[in-house]
Amino acid sequence: MEFSAEQIAGIILGDIQGDAQVKVNGLAKIEEGSEGKLSFLSNPKYEEYIYSTGSSICIVNDTFTPTKPLPETLTLIKVEDAYACFAQLLAFYDQMRQKEPKIEQPSFIAENAVFGEEIYLGAFAYVSNNVRIGNNVKIYPHVFLGDNVVIGDNTILYSGVKIYADCEIGADCVLHSGVVIGSDGFGFAPEENGTYKKIPQIGNVIIEDDVEIGANSTIDRATMGSTIIRKGVKLDNLVQIAHNVEVGESTVMAAQVGVAGSAKIGKYVMIGGQAGIAGHLSIADKTKIVAQSGIPNNVKREATLMGSPGIPMEDYKKSYFGFRKLPFILTKIQELDQKMKTLIKD
Repeated sequence: MEFSAEQIAGIILGDIQGDAQVKVNGLAKIEEGSEGKLSFLSNPKYEEYIYSTGSSICIVNDTFTPTKPLPETLTLIKVEDAYACFAQLLAFYDQMRQKEPKIEQPSFIAENAVFGEEIYLGAFAYVSNNVRIGNNVKIYPHVFLGDNVVIGDNTILYSGVKIYADCEIGADCVLHSGVVIGSDGFGFAPEENGTYKKIPQIGNVIIEDDVEIGANSTIDRATMGSTIIRKGVKLDNLVQIAHNVEVGESTVMAAQVGVAGSAKIGKYVMIGGQAGIAGHLSIADKTKIVAQSGIPNNVKREATLMGSPGIPMEDYKKSYFGFRKLPFILTKIQELDQKMKTLIKD
């Protein structure tokens, strides 16, 4: 699909400098631009690329003034905030790529499943008994929805998502490929003979509105009750949330974070990649946890934690500085020890 500079300027309320009728059919970074592509310039350190870019249109801040000749084929669209306007166009472009409402075949739909309006259901999807799906939901091929699953309005389930029985997904959520919601929590009781007996996991998972979950992440169902992901939570790829965990509103987790069973994560918490949270503890609102940190105890007040076990970041930096000097310190101690022995002999 093609758009002219004039059409784009109308969407983002920009001023055109150049050919208003030039058309683009895709997006590109300014340093990788080619004919027919739309780019943007916001950060001054990338300005050098605008003088050689092959893009046909570039969105710039209205304060931008060229210091060199621009390519003759380049049309500028000036706006107050180039970054924000480009993000607006990305959202518009992504919306244009969404599937049109239809139900593809082959797919399985239980007779008592309930659908809203404007549904897209991809081929090979499986919709089980008593499933309820809201309006404008997009369900891509090979999605599985277990018995009694609820999906809210405007939610997108990408290919390969699996949602086990009794789980609830809110409105305006995005679940990327490979996400598994409601698999069994890791519950096993040790036996006298050294083996383990499985504890049935009979709870569910509740995901509130406006949650996004990255590819191949897993959220386990509760042993009893619910594992809960609150409104506005954003999870990266390969995140593991164990049974009976509660993740507070607008908390974010980067890739490969693991949260053990029954942990309670507060609101607006930020957790870096590969961090680990032990089970049955609480993390205070607005806490920040640096990547690869391990949190074994309750965090009772807002803090920035680093290391394993996690301690306040400034303390960790001081400790690490001391750790790096240990070889030097040990050498000095050995030298002093040798001098003491020499003095004693004398």
